[in-house]
Amino acid sequence: MTTMTSPARTTFGVNEIAELFPSLHKIGDRSLRERVAAVWNEAIHSGCGGKGWTFDELRAVKFTLLAGDIDMTFVEHLNSCVLQCMAIADVLERSFRCGIPIQRDVLIAGALLADVGKPLEFDKDASGKVIQGTFGQQVRHPFTGVALAYKHGIPGEVMHIIATHSHEGDKMERSVESIIFHHADFVDFDIAKWLGKRATKK
Repeated sequence: MTTMTSPARTTFGVNEIAELFPSLHKIGDRSLRERVAAVWNEAIHSGCGGKGWTFDELRAVKFTLLAGDIDMTFVEHLNSCVLQCMAIADVLERSFRCGIPIQRDVLIAGALLADVGKPLEFDKDASGKVIQGTFGQQVRHPFTGVALAYKHGIPGEVMHIIATHSHEGDKMERSVESIIFHHADFVDFDIAKWLGKRATKK
């Protein structure tokens, strides 16, 4: 398990990033797998107001700052979404007899990169609490995620998922892969909000 105290000194490749996101190994295209890892490597190093994140710090970040104190982390959420996406794709491919052209590598890569801008959106206050930083208030994670992905040569089909996965994509026609991820993402988010409300009533 990787625990770095100075993240800027080490480049994290596929095997290191897969410690956070094991489904990275499910991407069949080696080049795409390596580029997804490269995007996460840069996000980890340049996030937290430029200070960077350690793996342990990322593992401790809550899934969302908008749902109260629920027992799910940011990393767990992304892993949940990837598994949901693959399961949904399996069901859809069995159910739609007309056939659905689901690009599995695109779906998995998009699910892994949809929130890659959040390490830049998040920062820490003076007490060490994770907050939405000033930069994150100015530029939300779908935009920074696309910028990082473009820099590392991520295909447009994958950037489309990053760009459209949240409310920013509501006025666009989403691809099949983006539709799948969008709903998986909001399954987690809406349940997290529901759990957060329950917790505040106790």
